[in-house]
Amino acid sequence: MNKGTMMEWMGIEFTEAKEGYLKAVMPVDNRTLQPMGLLHGGATIALAETLGSFGSALLVDLEKNDVVGQQMTANHLRSVCEGVVYGEAEIIHRGKTTHLWNIDVKDEKGRLISTCRLTVVIKNKKS
Repeated sequence: MNKGTMMEWMGIEFTEAKEGYLKAVMPVDNRTLQPMGLLHGGATIALAETLGSFGSALLVDLEKNDVVGQQMTANHLRSVCEGVVYGEAEIIHRGKTTHLWNIDVKDEKGRLISTCRLTVVIKNKKS
């Protein structure tokens, strides 16, 4: 599903997926760094939204519904300048029209880099 998308370009790869839970890895390199050489907050948020949105897509009937991110909050707690980061998403609310995800992004040593909350809206597909 990532072929030809921003996720492919950024090097995001899913490593685990089960109902209500996903993990992915993303490189910290020229594609994801900001000018000061640190992991860009926007790249971190892109990883988090990818995990939550994809997680919601796995929970609904995509022939009848679309899933779209509605709101994201992120707290960036630590910087990273090389290696990879790991995103781990868990659903914390699974309603009929909204899902709420908690996504933690950690470095290679398991230290928390960012913690995010994503609200995903479940919309009926237009005919």
